[in-house]
Amino acid sequence: MSVARVAVAGSFVVGLTLRSDRFPVAGETILARDFDLGPGGKGSNQAVQVARLGVEVQLIGVIGDDDFGRIGTDLYRDEGVGTDHLVTTAERNTGVGFIMLDASGDNRILLDPGSNEEFAPHHVQAARDAIAGCSVVMTQLEIPAETAREAMELGKKCGCITLLNPAPVRPLPPEIFPHIDLLTPNQTEARVLLGISPDDETPDLDLCGRLLELGVGTVILTRGADGAVIVAPETTTEVASAPVQVVDSTGAGDAFNGALAAALANGAPLEDAVRSGTRAGALACTKLGVIPALPFKQQLDELLAAG
Repeated sequence: MSVARVAVAGSFVVGLTLRSDRFPVAGETILARDFDLGPGGKGSNQAVQVARLGVEVQLIGVIGDDDFGRIGTDLYRDEGVGTDHLVTTAERNTGVGFIMLDASGDNRILLDPGSNEEFAPHHVQAARDAIAGCSVVMTQLEIPAETAREAMELGKKCGCITLLNPAPVRPLPPEIFPHIDLLTPNQTEARVLLGISPDDETPDLDLCGRLLELGVGTVILTRGADGAVIVAPETTTEVASAPVQVVDSTGAGDAFNGALAAALANGAPLEDAVRSGTRAGALACTKLGVIPALPFKQQLDELLAAG
């Protein structure tokens, strides 16, 4: 078996955040404070979460040959994330997000995907041997849709569990769905995937049923503090979350998906793996930021043992 047990085909971006009392209007410059620069990107975050839970992981993706890209490689060295198939390009800058936060917590964000847009299906194919040695292959939608599809299709051919976290959500070509064993939308994302309004009042379980009809193996609908529901063709199972004091929910989805993949790679039954995901997501809400909030194995084990 390959060194990696989970393969993550995903994105890396660096977030630059400034806080101010209010947002500037057109042509205005105002003083800000609390500048923060840190690593992000859903693929990167989920790979770090897998590694923190003691499961070997390879991140497949494309970063720029620049200082921001080296923030990523430094992070992966420190966290134990494999980078054998992380490609560096001089053609595009590393992805960057500029984030403004006002006193009420509202935000304005500009995102340049940068090198993530260079992540092509052939990069996934180049990692075929690594993928073939994994139990789980996961991806998200901060990379081109055709690359996410390639990761799911190749993972399926290699006998892996394929997991797609549809965030940030956008419509997908119908041919991708039969290659997805586990789809993990939240309630809004499920609606957008089906081409309906985010505030459509169709019951959640009906939406999940429609996603199954598209060819998805199982839908795991995440519901924030209400936990998750596992919807398979013959069964529906609700999994509760754990009550915590919420400080910042930004990284909860990445913690959930990373912990889900790690548990599955360790051979856990699906319901137990989803329970691990909900607990990891809850823990990620208890600290500011994403990387600082992603839990380690001991933290997660303690919360799971508490019930």
